[in-house]
Amino acid sequence: MHARIVTLCLLMLALPTLARAGEPKDIYAQENLVAWCIVPFDAKKRTPAERVEMLKSLGFKKYAYDWRPEHLPKFDEEVGLLKKANIELTAVWFPANLGDDAKKLLAAIKKHEVKPQLWVTMGEVAGKDQAEKLDTAVKTIKPIAEEAAKLGCSVALYNHGGWFGDPVNQIAIIEALKLKNVGIVYNLHHGHDHFDRFAELLKRMKPHLLAVNLNGSVKGGDKSGKKIMPLGTGELDVKLLSAIRDIGYDGPVGILGHTQDDAAERLADNLDGLKWLLPQLIGKEAGPKPKYRTFKQ
Repeated sequence: MHARIVTLCLLMLALPTLARAGEPKDIYAQENLVAWCIVPFDAKKRTPAERVEMLKSLGFKKYAYDWRPEHLPKFDEEVGLLKKANIELTAVWFPANLGDDAKKLLAAIKKHEVKPQLWVTMGEVAGKDQAEKLDTAVKTIKPIAEEAAKLGCSVALYNHGGWFGDPVNQIAIIEALKLKNVGIVYNLHHGHDHFDRFAELLKRMKPHLLAVNLNGSVKGGDKSGKKIMPLGTGELDVKLLSAIRDIGYDGPVGILGHTQDDAAERLADNLDGLKWLLPQLIGKEAGPKPKYRTFKQ
């Protein structure tokens, strides 16, 4: 009897932990946020060491690396610094080929034994019809995905406009490839043409979603000079962020730089905007709107 009572007590103590374990992941929690578009997009042109310090100061545990050719010679150094700082290299902007730049990226990834997603885009794709375009895309992505698999990495198709940027076409590519390590990274700042059918597209993308990058979203913003906006400044923000959460997506969430402001200030503006939006996702009052550093309303 005594043993049964002890066992019962232990189970009762464990119940709160078990309940928490069954709760859905908080995708907008700080530890799940990924700093994105902050290498060529930074007025201060930070070095790898300065960038890592910036990420630490802002509380980021994850980072996606974008680059221009002048940044690649220091990629190896940057990956090493990220590992020392316990910041995950979640993703790397990757060319749609296996040329010299791709080889440099893959060499550093292999050396440091990290497993980032490789974010690949093609834009417009050669071909006179859907079948030819699909064939071209599959032939382009397949060797990249095969090399990525050797390192334990995945490939995420990045919507950057054009035929390749349509999620319907990306799903067709994935289904034709039949490779387990290929999915989608969806970017709200390149999704303006999708907003009217976002819920439908999100449902179709969900089985393939590897990452989602947020943006302050204004209807028609890409045509009115409001393509890249801080979170909290778009009238669609609550609707779109709620849809992403409610679909059951549980992967990383990107916080955008992508301007020529001080990258630290732009990231901070987006973090503040996200914090202001979160109560609204569950129907609560938002409180005072953030005072943005890099944006004037």
